[in-house]
Amino acid sequence: MSRTDILRCLHFGIIMLTLLGLMGQANGDDSIDNLTQKLITLRGEVEDLNTELLLQREERKQTMAALLAQRSEMEARLKRAEINQQKLRKTLKRNLEIAETAGNDATRTVPVLISAIASLEEKIKSRLPFKIEERLADLKEIRSQITSATLSPPRAANRLWAFFEDEIRLNREIGLYRQTISLNGERVLADVARLGMVMLYFRTPDEKYGMARREEKDWQYQLVTAPSGKKQIALLFESLEKQIRSGLFELPNPI
Repeated sequence: MSRTDILRCLHFGIIMLTLLGLMGQANGDDSIDNLTQKLITLRGEVEDLNTELLLQREERKQTMAALLAQRSEMEARLKRAEINQQKLRKTLKRNLEIAETAGNDATRTVPVLISAIASLEEKIKSRLPFKIEERLADLKEIRSQITSATLSPPRAANRLWAFFEDEIRLNREIGLYRQTISLNGERVLADVARLGMVMLYFRTPDEKYGMARREEKDWQYQLVTAPSGKKQIALLFESLEKQIRSGLFELPNPI
């Protein structure tokens, strides 16, 4: 039974007791006093329940306001990430067009490709710390093949463009992965839940939970100690393991 139903029943009881009190006047003063005392007690309970209900409504209102503020901030961060990706896409496209115009002239094409790789490396280092070492290693391999002339400039340009398309795809994907993180000075192989390139949460083998947080110019992996926060992250991992990738998730704010 809901609190609203309880309040309705109590109000109904008060009315009935009042009527019974009026009808029972002939039964003596003792009966009237008993009914009066019960009426006072019920009224007190009604007031207590009404106060509790108002408090719960206020708490719910504050919780919804906080969730809406967090959602707005996440949407703003996602928008900024998309804008950065658009700028990077234009820059890389322009560089590749220059390379294509240059044809197979390595003296003109190679510097353009190397410049594009350097730009991508800077972006990767500044973004969410998701498999950074692996992604940088792929770029390093492309650079090595270009400088050693084992990969022709046109093929290098195609491979670099494919790499960039993979980077863009990361913004749209949500999923579970495994990667090595640095936690309290130690290297730990953890499960990570990546939400686009906006948020990243982790779970260690000993069931500790945390998130990636930007500290000035560097990213840090921080444990979440609050029971509510750990429960929220655990629910996220459980949902993703069940292939549930849509819905409303309340999560600790990494901002």
